[in-house]
This record gives sequence, C-alpha cells and structure tokens, in this order.
Amino acid sequence: MSPLDVFRSALISLGTNKLRTILALLGIVIGVAAVISTMAVGKGAQERITSRIESLGTNLLFVRPVSDPNNVSSLTLDDAYSLLDQTFSPSVLSVAPEIGSNAQIVAGREANYGQVLGVTPEYESVRNYEISSGQFISSGHVSSRAEVAVLGASVAETLFGFRNPVGQNVRINGRQFSVIGILKSRGGSGLGNLDNQTLVPITTAYYRLGSQRTTQGNITVQNINVQINKTEDIDEAVAEINTVLRLRHRLRDESDFTITSQQETIDTLRETTQTFVIFLSAIAGISLLVGGIGIMNIMLVSVTERIREIGIRKAMGAKKKDVLSQFILEAVLLSLGGGIVGASVGIGLSRFMDGQTLGGNVFNTVVTGDITILAILVSAAIGLFFGIYPAYRAANLHPIEALRYE
Repeated sequence: MSPLDVFRSALISLGTNKLRTILALLGIVIGVAAVISTMAVGKGAQERITSRIESLGTNLLFVRPVSDPNNVSSLTLDDAYSLLDQTFSPSVLSVAPEIGSNAQIVAGREANYGQVLGVTPEYESVRNYEISSGQFISSGHVSSRAEVAVLGASVAETLFGFRNPVGQNVRINGRQFSVIGILKSRGGSGLGNLDNQTLVPITTAYYRLGSQRTTQGNITVQNINVQINKTEDIDEAVAEINTVLRLRHRLRDESDFTITSQQETIDTLRETTQTFVIFLSAIAGISLLVGGIGIMNIMLVSVTERIREIGIRKAMGAKKKDVLSQFILEAVLLSLGGGIVGASVGIGLSRFMDGQTLGGNVFNTVVTGDITILAILVSAAIGLFFGIYPAYRAANLHPIEALRYE
C-alpha cells in the first residue's frame, strides 16, 4: 500500500466510530489545554513581576543591614549621603534612604492599616513615584521634621473617598499629620501594595514615630536605594559602595550590610515563578499521559474488533508493515488532532483569563508560539508511543487465525 492509501484507510477507520474517536481525543485535548493555559499564566506572572520591579526605578542597587539580634540597623542617614561623594563613588547617581513600619492611619471615622515610609525628596525620582495632586516631601520638610504626609492612591480613597485629601489631616500612631500630596496609582494588593503606602519625611518617621537610634545618635535607616549612572556600572558601583561603607564602619571581617541589584531581585523572582509553573505544568501533563493511555486502550479495542478485517487484508497480500503503519498512523492522528484542538482551547482559555480579576489580583497571560508547538508535538509523540503496542499486536496476527476469529 502507498502512504496515501494508508493515510486514507486510517481516516476511514477513525470516522467509522465517531463517539469512540471523540472520547479518545478528549484526554489529549484536556491535557494540552491545561498545559498551555498554565504556561500562559506563568509567563504572564513573570512579565508582570518584571514590569512591577522595573517600575520601581531603573539601575538600582539596594543596600540593607545584616540582621541584628537587637534589631538595630547598622546603616545610617550619614552612610547614605556619604555614597554621593563622587571622589569615592563616581558610579552613584543618587541615593534615597528609607525607614518604615506598618501603622494605622485614621481620618475621622475611617481607618487604613498599611506601610508608613520615612523618605527623603530624592525618593520620588529614584523610585519613579509620581504625584497626582499636591506636592512631594521637600528638603525643608526633612530638616524641620514636619508632620506632613503623602498618601498612596488606595489610602486616600479609603480615608476620604471622592473628596480631595490635600490640606486635610490624618492621624498616624496618634500623631496628627497634614496631607500635602497624593501619589498616582501603581497597582497591587495586600500590605505590599504600593498604593497602600503613606510617605512622611525620614526625620519625622525617626523622631516622631519611634525608630531606634544608634549609640552615636545618628538616624538609622532600613534600606538605601542607590541609583547608578548606567547598568554597565553595576560591578563598579557595588565595589565602590562596599569600600565606602566598610571604611565608615571600620570593618575588617564580614560586612554588616548586603548589596543586591534590581536584576538579581528580578532573576530570583523569575526562578521562583518558573519553578512553580513547571510544577503546575507537570501536574497538567499527567492528563496528557492519561490521554495517551486512553488512546492505547481504544486502539486495543479497535484491534480486537477488526481481527477478521486484518486477516482478510493479510490474506489478500497486505504486508506486516502496512498493518503496522495504519494502526500507528491512527494513534498519531488521534493524538495530533487532540493536540491541535487542545491548543485552540488552551489559547482561547488564556485569552479569556487575560485581564480577569481574582481575589484582588489581575491575571495576565502570555501565550507563546514555542510552547504551543511543543505541546502539539508532545501530544503526537504520546500517540506514537502508546500506539506502538496495539499496532504491533495487529501486525503480528496470523491470517488464518484471524479469519477463524468469531
């Protein structure tokens, strides 16, 4: 038989029992659709995480103190400003130290629990914040320890609804603050939500809201955001910062601070997300395996029902390879067809989920061609693998025994 005749015979055989064919396809369809939609959600999550971190600023390094048993930071405000000395750290463009804690912000009868950050004026540009109304914290506010606050978008909405909060008063840990500005919305949910932050002058946060002091009386900070000139300067900047701070802290052994880059944070979160996606995809892939077993089962039933047909064909001169090719082709066509339909369903499901909100989180899905093609090819390979045994069994039937089968 020619390859075209084998292909035609396989199609006719599959079309003879449509219900059985559809049931055999179903497992593959579900498996491929599950894998594609899971990978699409994972890819979307990765891109969303990357864009969120990059939106916090560009070319950033984060200097944080090593955890101390007494919970006293080893970094001070003077440490942050010392990094601006172009003689010792020419790669540094700007610094934005911060201290923070969670607190309740009250306005009238309304209350909001969120993060309160003590910052400097440079924080606005270094971390890419934008003001929707009012103004940001100024150097005058920092030097005078002014009790002023800039509210995140969700904090302003919770406390004041549709009213303009600028010029109104709020209470933070029982102290009265005047609202001078509102930040533009940046999205997110939970306590880590950037819209659920309230910014105050760093000196006010330290002296008015209860941070601890060093033995020298300096203002301690929890994080120093360092913006460098360009991405290519990361290694030089890390070395410069490390040198300056070790000299200031008079260290000989291990450093009492750590330096991480924005890219390291992105890579770590990507790896975590990728591991989770692979785990979920492996679970979804089990349905592909089940679908393959279903195809083998259907093909074995088909061989049993067509024993006399196989005997007649062999008696009329059909070779072993002709029977083998037809049954393998039937299994591959089943799985390949299921893969194509499953890919269509998976892409459609991913498109539907894109932009949907669940538990306050927005789904972002990204469907890539390589994942789709790979899923279809894997489904075809599963059909080939699970179709070999039924095809081999059919090809090895003796013509006389097959003709005698009732």
